[in-house]
Amino acid sequence: MRHFLDFEKPIAELEGKIEELRRTTDAGGIDVAEEVARLRDKAQSLLRTTYAKLSPWQKTLVARHPERPKCLDYVRDLITEWTPLAGDRAFADDAAVVGGLGRFRGRAVAVLGTEKGHDTESRVRHNFGMARPEGYRKARRIMELAGRFGLPILSFVDTAGAFPGVEAEERGQAEAIARSIEACLDAPVPFVATIIGEGGSGGAIALAAADRILMLEHSIYSVISPEGCASILWRDAAEASTAAEALKLTAEDLLRLNLVDAVVPEPLGGAHRDAAHTLEAVSAQVWDALEPLLALDGATLRARRREKFLEMGRHAMT
Repeated sequence: MRHFLDFEKPIAELEGKIEELRRTTDAGGIDVAEEVARLRDKAQSLLRTTYAKLSPWQKTLVARHPERPKCLDYVRDLITEWTPLAGDRAFADDAAVVGGLGRFRGRAVAVLGTEKGHDTESRVRHNFGMARPEGYRKARRIMELAGRFGLPILSFVDTAGAFPGVEAEERGQAEAIARSIEACLDAPVPFVATIIGEGGSGGAIALAAADRILMLEHSIYSVISPEGCASILWRDAAEASTAAEALKLTAEDLLRLNLVDAVVPEPLGGAHRDAAHTLEAVSAQVWDALEPLLALDGATLRARRREKFLEMGRHAMT
């Protein structure tokens, strides 16, 4: 059964009627093809109308959709000869951060990402995509390995933010995130990051301070979650929709502010409705972003990346 968001209830009702009619046809041989076609056209029209005017809060809900393709889906579909790497060589392995080596369109690459999981078991195992310090240290280790062997870096980010638990703070969460951002900026190889769902706070930037930053159409990228912002400003998480509007966290907003480089269109109704099409679109845009960078040397890449993020700061000051 497909999971429908609250604002999709009228669409859910129509699609439910279509399924009922199909079952009627299967059971009694009654020809209802014309009525099914009519309802399907109506559902598609309603879906198109609904998704053409999504609010920032509704886009946040779509970005968090449980059926949305996750990091490991991209790895399985886009990366061949995948060899995962584990551990930070200091404390432990963090399953929230996925990392390893493989080939993207035949070219050897290093891959990083945050994995939320698809069901209860995998979500718990991956800590809902919220990394601990050892996750960021693993990411840093893989980025340094990529630099040593001249491997372009691809990252797929989907996290509400770094894990806020006491044990993470005890093990140096802030320092680990800062070192990971430093490794991103210092990598002497091409680096393309894609926000595939949520890009939350420093936990996302730690894997996304790249030469080119892509965002899926219905993904979000922000310094804080709408609920967290609402709890701070209004002392009420129920104001999350107001906070989402103020945060300018949608792909459209961030492209306009020059904080990301390109937006990857999603299928009608979101990435979860046609995962194969989404994966194909991301593959094409990642390659389009990566290919021109392959001709640049390490010093040029680092200098341009540094200037890119300094310019974001200058823009924010004006």
